[in-house]
Amino acid sequence: MLDVCLLGTGGMMPLPYRWLTSCMMRYNGSNLLIDSGEGTQIAIRDKGWSVNPIDVILFTHFHADHISGLPGLLLAMANAERKDPVLLVGPKGLERVVTNLRVIAPDLPFELRFHELSGEMEDLEVKDFRIRAFRVRHNVTCYGYRVRIDRNGRFDAARAKELEIPLKYWNPLQKGQTIEDNGRILTPDMVLGAPRKGLQVTYCTDTRPTDSIREAAKGSDLFICEGMYGDEDKISDAKKKKHMMMQEAATLAAEAEVGEMWLTHFSPSVSYPENYAPVINRIFPRTCFVKDGHSADLLFEDEEET
Repeated sequence: MLDVCLLGTGGMMPLPYRWLTSCMMRYNGSNLLIDSGEGTQIAIRDKGWSVNPIDVILFTHFHADHISGLPGLLLAMANAERKDPVLLVGPKGLERVVTNLRVIAPDLPFELRFHELSGEMEDLEVKDFRIRAFRVRHNVTCYGYRVRIDRNGRFDAARAKELEIPLKYWNPLQKGQTIEDNGRILTPDMVLGAPRKGLQVTYCTDTRPTDSIREAAKGSDLFICEGMYGDEDKISDAKKKKHMMMQEAATLAAEAEVGEMWLTHFSPSVSYPENYAPVINRIFPRTCFVKDGHSADLLFEDEEET
C-alpha cells in the first residue's frame, strides 16, 4: 500500500484555506516529499503524519511557492530527532539554492545530500521508490516526477522446500536479495514467480502540456497535475506564464489512460475549483478537485482482491 497526500494545493501565494504546493508519499516506513512550499511543515502536522521518516525531497523548480518552506521543514525534522541523511533532488543549482536558504537553518543533526538533474530524463532509486525525473516546460528549468513501487512475484514456498533452501533465507530472497550459502548461490528467481503489477504515481506542475508528461503518466494509477486556471479566457495567461489549464490537464489524463487524476496548484483567483467539474469531467470523468490534506491509499492488485 502506498499512501499519497496532497499537503498543499495552492499556487503563487498561501491563502487562509490553502497552503502552497507539496505532496507526500509513504511506503514501507519511508517518506518521499515533492516540493516544500510555505506551510509544508504545518500541513504535515495537521495531517497527523511525521516529518522524521522523510528520506528524499524532490523539487520541481526553484520558485518560492515550491521551496520557501524548506528551512522550517528541515528544522522540524531536526526537532523530530532525525539523524539519517536526507537526499535532495532537483534542477541544476539545487545545492547553491538550499545553501542560501539554510542561512536561517545552519545547524542540522543530519546530513543533506544533493543530486542535481541536468538532462531531459533521469532515473534514480531511493529505498523502495523508483523515481523518474522528466523535463517539462515552464519559464525556468522545471521537472515532473514519476514515482513507482515495483512488486516482486509471489514467493513459492513449495519450490523453496524442494530446493532445500533454509528457512532463514526465505525472507531475504523474497525481498530480492542474492544469498551465498556454503558456496551455493541462491537467487530470487529460484523461488519467485513473475513480477506482479506495481503502483505508479506521476506528478507535474508549473508547465505547459508536453509529450514528456504524457509519456511519463502513461498507465499511472494516479496522475497529480496542475490545474492553474479553469476559465477559457485565461488561456493566454496560461501560455504566457507557462502554466496549464484544467482542460489541458484532463486531456493529458485521458490520453495517458491514467486511473485517476487529482488537480492541484490552483491560482489564488480560483476559489472553488470544483465549480469546473461539469466541464472537466466531460474530458476525463475520474478527476478529483482536491483540497489540502486530501489523501488516498493506493493498493496493489492482490490487496484489492482481499
